[in-house]
Amino acid sequence: MKKRVAILGSTGSIGKQTLDVIREFPDKFEVEVLTANNNIDLLIQQAREFVPNTLVIANESKYSQLTDALSDLPIKVYTGADAISQVVEMDTIDIVLTAMVGFSGLLPTINAIKAKKTIALANKETLVVAGELIRNLALENKTNIFPVDSEHSAIFQCLVGENHNAIEKVYLTASGGPFRGKNLDFLKNVTPAMALKHPNWDMGAKITIDSATLMNKGFEAIEARWLFDLKPEQIDIIVHPQSIVHSIVQFEDGSMKAQMGLPDMKLPILYALSFPFRYKAGFQRFNFIDYPQLSFEKPDLENFKNLSLAFLAMEKGGNIPCILNAANEIAVNAFLNEKIGFLDMTDVIVKAMDNVSYIKNPSLDQLINTDIETRRYSETLIVKIIK
Repeated sequence: MKKRVAILGSTGSIGKQTLDVIREFPDKFEVEVLTANNNIDLLIQQAREFVPNTLVIANESKYSQLTDALSDLPIKVYTGADAISQVVEMDTIDIVLTAMVGFSGLLPTINAIKAKKTIALANKETLVVAGELIRNLALENKTNIFPVDSEHSAIFQCLVGENHNAIEKVYLTASGGPFRGKNLDFLKNVTPAMALKHPNWDMGAKITIDSATLMNKGFEAIEARWLFDLKPEQIDIIVHPQSIVHSIVQFEDGSMKAQMGLPDMKLPILYALSFPFRYKAGFQRFNFIDYPQLSFEKPDLENFKNLSLAFLAMEKGGNIPCILNAANEIAVNAFLNEKIGFLDMTDVIVKAMDNVSYIKNPSLDQLINTDIETRRYSETLIVKIIK
């Protein structure tokens, strides 16, 4: 039986690469649902190629254009954020790949878990914002969450067959981004165009900026905590510029396992969709001779403070990671639109974490309100910076 896949965020980087995987394995997977926020032209193109059961466009102003463009096809079309949250409950869906960017992925993921759908998680912000809630909900509904991020997929792969062996520590690797080794004098003059040139990975704009500030690696540390039931002190970050070793697991006897491969997101996407099987793929193979040296170093926490902020948020817990995420989303958007500088992003996040109301054990409603409050506060900080 083919697995029927819902791709939330099909027009983004992960969504497009997921469709590449499905193209390569048409006998294993079929597209049941596609959703997009705003990119209607690409969504129409994808719909015509894969003819899913259902489409959802979040931007309600694009609904009529979408229905008109696909009137000759037997595809159900819906619109709005609520529709994305509801569509994941369809009986015909086997696995939901959540590739939406930011906080917007939280509610659809929660609904999919409640509907007992297998989750292929590419939206790390879901676990950053509400990790404990999501973990408890998945356990309650006996729902599998398979990680799509290359680092978490690597840990997951290293743990297969190790059910009875305790983890001592995990090491998430980071490329260091485009500004590895640069000082504050350099960073204060960084432009969006410079920050969007990642040395190894092909990603969307928001995650590429997060990689440049090392916030992405901080988010991944928080995500790893909840995916693998770890304590903050069991998680470490090491900079590995070649991006060949994706993560390392150290066990209590001192043995270490690493998962390696070329920096290609299609491999972890395929693993999440196909688990527990491995399908023969035509992806490019790693050759040791092409990489005679693999290097590792400590992250620069003095010049890239966002990584430290993420670990601080993880240790404080409560709604602080939610504040971290919301402030970062606002700051990254402002930077991409050239309203603030590269280092200003960190300042916005610090002030938000210091000033937005702290809640020790937040409910879902309180997390939603925290997100709203943080965004409003962060926007006021952006205005002050501009002035």
